[in-house]
Amino acid sequence: MNCMFKLAIITSFVFCSLANADIPIFTVEIRDHLFYPSLIKIPADTKIKLIVINTDSSPEEFESYELNREKVIMGGAKATIFIGPLAPGDYPFFGEFNPKTAQGLIRVEQ
Repeated sequence: MNCMFKLAIITSFVFCSLANADIPIFTVEIRDHLFYPSLIKIPADTKIKLIVINTDSSPEEFESYELNREKVIMGGAKATIFIGPLAPGDYPFFGEFNPKTAQGLIRVEQ
């Protein structure tokens, strides 16, 4: 591997690490086929990192048509979902496997 290639890889890694350092982190837990908290308030025009922890033994899918996101989280596992930046408003999400109980809302505030 030549020196310039190594430098490009290191520079890219440092840039990505610094770029993600200021991203706010929010956490939601899936427990008993419900999201806790079911309401997450985030700032407008800001990219966020949402960590979804599934404490149930069965898998669940975090899904939102408004956010254009869907991610299966196996039982006992966690997933990271990047969201935004978003305009102010309400963005519902739900659990695809338990849509009647697993419901939540991301409220984007100015």
